[in-house]
Amino acid sequence: MSRTPEGPGSVPDTLRPSVTERHALAVGRTASELRDYRAAFQAARPAMALIDREGHVVSANHSLADLFGIEPALLHDRDAADLVDLSADARSLRAYREVLAGRRTRFRCTRRLKHPDGRSLWAEVTLTPMADSSSVLLLVSDISDRRELQARLRHLRMHDPVTRLPNRTLFFERLTSALENATYDTGGTGRVGLCYLDLDGFKAVNDTLGHPIGDRLLTAVASRLSRCADQYGHANGRGHLVARLGGDEFALLVEDSTGTEQLADLAQGVLTALQLPFDLAGQRLSVSASIGVVERAAAGTTATGLMQAADTTLFWAKEDGKARWTLFDPERNANRMTRQALSSTLRPAVERGEFMLEYQPLVDLEGGRVRGVEALVRWSHPQFGMLAPNRFISIAEEDGSIVQLGRWVLHTACRQARQWQTEHPEAPPLFVSVNVAVRQVWDSDLVADVAAILAETGLAPELLQLELTESAVMGSAGRPLEALQALSDMGVHIAIDDFGTGYSNLAYLSRLPVSVLKLDGSFVRGFRYDEGAHPNPADEMIVEAMVQLAHRLGLTVTAECVETSGQAARLRRIGCDTGQGWLYSRAVAPGRIGEMIEAAERV
Repeated sequence: MSRTPEGPGSVPDTLRPSVTERHALAVGRTASELRDYRAAFQAARPAMALIDREGHVVSANHSLADLFGIEPALLHDRDAADLVDLSADARSLRAYREVLAGRRTRFRCTRRLKHPDGRSLWAEVTLTPMADSSSVLLLVSDISDRRELQARLRHLRMHDPVTRLPNRTLFFERLTSALENATYDTGGTGRVGLCYLDLDGFKAVNDTLGHPIGDRLLTAVASRLSRCADQYGHANGRGHLVARLGGDEFALLVEDSTGTEQLADLAQGVLTALQLPFDLAGQRLSVSASIGVVERAAAGTTATGLMQAADTTLFWAKEDGKARWTLFDPERNANRMTRQALSSTLRPAVERGEFMLEYQPLVDLEGGRVRGVEALVRWSHPQFGMLAPNRFISIAEEDGSIVQLGRWVLHTACRQARQWQTEHPEAPPLFVSVNVAVRQVWDSDLVADVAAILAETGLAPELLQLELTESAVMGSAGRPLEALQALSDMGVHIAIDDFGTGYSNLAYLSRLPVSVLKLDGSFVRGFRYDEGAHPNPADEMIVEAMVQLAHRLGLTVTAECVETSGQAARLRRIGCDTGQGWLYSRAVAPGRIGEMIEAAERV
């Protein structure tokens, strides 16, 4: 936009002194000095213009004219905001007007400008008020080369050098943007999906064939993943982002996903594509992948949270057998989180005294008398309530805290057994049976611990029974066998728990210092039948055979999970020695066992 031309006889604009020149004359500058300033302005390499406080170009040099591909005279009176596209956003326009009004001393921004020949250029625009003048200096610098270099450097920084795929940095940048911008309002689904995968056994390729072949394999895998992304992304008009996150880990990001079915199809397509053999420099390789699949609403989801879910799901795929995809399961994840919470607090819980013991009677099937009790540990967790052993014993075995916990259980159970004996001297003493994990044998001196605890509590060794699972005892050699033998020589009874679910090698038992077999509850449950139905005679034959063989080896037999009198009668008929189960009592507090002892004394 230009102002209205002056009337006939006026002095041409090109000959009239500029605002700056008029100011210079006013302060006493000579005409020669003004010519020098004007010549310097026109000859300067930076593209410059003087604009008035209304935002119109007063004077522009040749460099600015060359930058825009037009004559300098045609720039006169042009609106500077339109010339360098300062109206593109309200923020820049506001700052520009503040400079014109004298409320701001400097403003700089970057603009993408159009050259008359159609090409684009990147320009850095700077506006600075002139001292002692009503003019503002406009400086426009062509930074296209610099921007191009920055773009190349960014591409190198954001892409994997081996596969040329986007790397972890670019992936997270794109993921964060997808989560922040996903919305239903713009026609999107407001959802996001992710397939997180790694190659099964890739390390073996590097170790056996070398890293060059490994890199070629990664490149070939990247190519197939890209094809899958394009193929399965065609429905919504664009491919999905494929990135290499490091090592043999890749990710496929699905923006505006339509649901788990879409992600499942993509994951299955990836598995199918990767199952085809790869021909690499004369090497024919076959690989598989495990994939964790997550799909959810973008609202309320963070990049970190999504990746944690994907990583967990990838671990499940590996754990479930590899060469498969697995969908994120909130319930399974909740169990995992609970397990992690228990693991992190288990050791301190022993020190805080959060554990307690309950005792379940072991009853003589022939006479009905309580002969002993099994000590069962419970965790009174401040957050999750009372927890049974199956919730935390495996965790304790994994992290090694079973040694500390097992020692506490052993000491507490022996002290309690001795206390019952002291409180009821006229009654036959009860033995106490304590479960022992095989890791306690390996990671601690179990023999020394038992000896010290028996000495401290005063409990006779024959009143202590240690239970180990069948899989832990069978095949024992070296230190475990020596420990079991030493405990047996001390007078402690050794029992095999859950017998019949593992090796079930009765002949091997003759070489072990075992005195008791505890039949797994699955055998006893087979004895239970509803009224009018007939029991399976095979169940009874199997149990009877095991009892007879055990007796011939000099072992006693305890049946677990006895719940009905009918089961007890059949077990008694085939010669089983003791029973344990809800027919007699659930696991109870120590005081209840004391009451049972008192009741037996009165009989």
